[in-house]
Amino acid sequence: MKKQSLLFSALVAASLLSSPSFAAQSSNICQAKSYEMALRYQQQSAEIAALQLQTYHFAEQRLATIIEKSKAPQKLAVVMDLDETVLDNSPLLVRDMQNCHDYTSWDTWSDWERKGNPNLIPGAKEFTQYANQQGVAIFYVSDRYNENKAYTLKTLAALGLPQVKEDHVLLYGTSKEERRNSISKHHKIVMLMGDSLPDVSAQFKNKKDTQYNRDLVEKNRQHFGEDWIIFPNASYGAWTKAPLTTWQEK
Repeated sequence: MKKQSLLFSALVAASLLSSPSFAAQSSNICQAKSYEMALRYQQQSAEIAALQLQTYHFAEQRLATIIEKSKAPQKLAVVMDLDETVLDNSPLLVRDMQNCHDYTSWDTWSDWERKGNPNLIPGAKEFTQYANQQGVAIFYVSDRYNENKAYTLKTLAALGLPQVKEDHVLLYGTSKEERRNSISKHHKIVMLMGDSLPDVSAQFKNKKDTQYNRDLVEKNRQHFGEDWIIFPNASYGAWTKAPLTTWQEK
């Protein structure tokens, strides 16, 4: 009788596990956990710190060359994104992931801007201090919420970043391209820096697939390392839904 009972229980369990309703439920069990490896890399790996330092070091060398060749260095400007370029927001993303909340809904971001304590990306402070010492204007152009601007200004100032003032921190409202154009009226932008391609050019602000944008990267290859500087960010981006290519063994 016990064997029959066990067999019956096993059959019931198998039936439940194979049912469409269970499959639907299991597919929704903490999808946010799929971000875990990317967040471990972005927050904890030594390699990401090395890449960030390397990128800023290279950017500083490039800026030094530009300044040396410029006849009016006081008119030069660098435009920098903030999140995952200057500021490390990974603690918020990790908290949301651990709470099984998909942070790409961005519904926790405003609260983080007001109450959070982001760290600096390695190399950010040294680069901005160098640009400031050379008399280069620094503009922080970010899609952080404009209604939280006072909090963002306070955060940047507390981290010791230079040129943190109302007219040098341009937040979400008009497009980044329009904000860059407003800067260009009085300065010559010689370097654009960010973790996302739209941080450097509006042509990447599109709803095309990743292959389209990879082709755009190839067409614009002369800019990268010259006046466009891109930082690694494995946490989020337009690429997150891109299909993967698998090996087809023959």
